[in-house]
Amino acid sequence: MMQRSPRRLRLCTFLVILNLAFIWGNSAMPGTVSGAISQWVSDVLNLLLKLPSGDMQEGEHVLRKLAHFSEFALLGVWLRWLWGMLGERPLERVALPLLCGLLAACCDETIQRFVEGRYSSLLDVWIDTAGVTLGILLLHGIHDWKEKRIKK
Repeated sequence: MMQRSPRRLRLCTFLVILNLAFIWGNSAMPGTVSGAISQWVSDVLNLLLKLPSGDMQEGEHVLRKLAHFSEFALLGVWLRWLWGMLGERPLERVALPLLCGLLAACCDETIQRFVEGRYSSLLDVWIDTAGVTLGILLLHGIHDWKEKRIKK
């Protein structure tokens, strides 16, 4: 079990809430606003990385999917940390954060369904869940590695 203290629990809970507010706040933006932000990020990345100008629409699509994956991977880290402090059994420390991440992904796509210029996608739920899974597994692996180092 990860070390639990009231301060760590508050910090971790705050980070989960902040991450969800960011995710769901972006989902609540109209399509035109979200598209403009994606275009701006794409332009900045193209400028910084000096990428060849190709099919910008395809690049923006990939960028949006990477953003979904990344923000949910971070959520997976925070959820694993939280359940690592709260869960008593290994199943609770992995399965419960994964379930919470899946529910967050479903809520995210449900929000988008009701926002002008946005749509919901089952593919995005899978991408989000894959991100959460990666975040959970990364923190789980780091925690196990640290535990083994301490026991040596």
